[in-house]
Amino acid sequence: MLSHGAALLCALLAPFGAVNAAPQIGLPIPKGYSGEAQKLANPTYGPIPGESNVYNYYWGTDRPFPGNITDPIFPSETGPPGADDALWQDLLAAGWLMFEFYQQGVERFTEREFVKADMPKHTYRRIQEIRNNAAGHIRIFQNQISPTSIKPGPCKYAFPFKDPVSFLALLTILEISSMTSLTGLVQQPVLGASKSALLAIAEVEARHEAWALMDLWDEDPFGGPSETLFPYANEILESTATFIVPGSCPKENPEFPQRHALHGKKKLPPLAAAKDTESLIPGSVVTFEFPDPKNQPSFLTSKRIKTQYYAVFFHGALTVNIPIDTSAWPKKRIRVMVPEAFETKGVVVVVISDRPDAETRDSLVTGPAILLQQPRGLEQVLWHPGKE
Repeated sequence: MLSHGAALLCALLAPFGAVNAAPQIGLPIPKGYSGEAQKLANPTYGPIPGESNVYNYYWGTDRPFPGNITDPIFPSETGPPGADDALWQDLLAAGWLMFEFYQQGVERFTEREFVKADMPKHTYRRIQEIRNNAAGHIRIFQNQISPTSIKPGPCKYAFPFKDPVSFLALLTILEISSMTSLTGLVQQPVLGASKSALLAIAEVEARHEAWALMDLWDEDPFGGPSETLFPYANEILESTATFIVPGSCPKENPEFPQRHALHGKKKLPPLAAAKDTESLIPGSVVTFEFPDPKNQPSFLTSKRIKTQYYAVFFHGALTVNIPIDTSAWPKKRIRVMVPEAFETKGVVVVVISDRPDAETRDSLVTGPAILLQQPRGLEQVLWHPGKE
């Protein structure tokens, strides 16, 4: 017997006619895979984003299509990859992560639990709807990748939420971070059509972000006249990889994000505001920490040559450089003031660089830290769940 969610899903699909037959795939697939995912090599297979309401109004807890088919989609044709395949592969990998985050929230919590946490009654339904949108993103990204390239499958993910409030805090941070990465990713496509598709996805993410700010946190949804422009979007994608359970991805998946898209360089040490930092707003002093003990930064110190390092802050369309003293690190922690001139809107992104403006990827000493300006204090909700 079908579960309630599965029965509802079937009912939603019924008005859109029979599911299209899968194409004949002539290329072999690796052992250990059923081949079911190869049906998705046909872009008209299953519900189509923009036509099917399964990506909007499915209210079940079962995984909506294509989130219920989790193998990679292997190439169905031979030939060179498409011009923007690497970009769409990275976005598909990120899309799986976002879908899984919302799916876990749908499965773990109930409408009553969000109401009990003083959230609006429709919060759970909005989470389901964003989950459905995320499923649509997966299908769109799959269809953007050419048939000569693999379409990555999902990994297993571990997210640091403990209760409804910490889940919603992480939701808000992820949505705002995704907007920051998309403003940089739009610089990467070769094809104009890819740039337009990225912009269309960014508009949807902006709506999700605005809903979270207004409904969940009673916050002004406007983030100032410009989203923060950060040129190294792959580094923000890199930071989301911390949610991936090591060794859980299909071995055929491309690396995420792909190293050649990062100019062949090694992974940068992650940067974060230390948990004893009291505030992230402009004028506050932030203490930096490097949370990966196996990947720490290297600051060159020499009696003959002194390298000046900078905390480079990005906010809106602005870039501000603040020289920092690294000579006593790690014995003495690195502290820096967030530029007072910034408005308390949107997000501030900061990296450590050995050049002003962090003008090239080679100049980066660390990855980016995202300093959320609105709503304030969400990081504390994640660090100390259950406390106000």
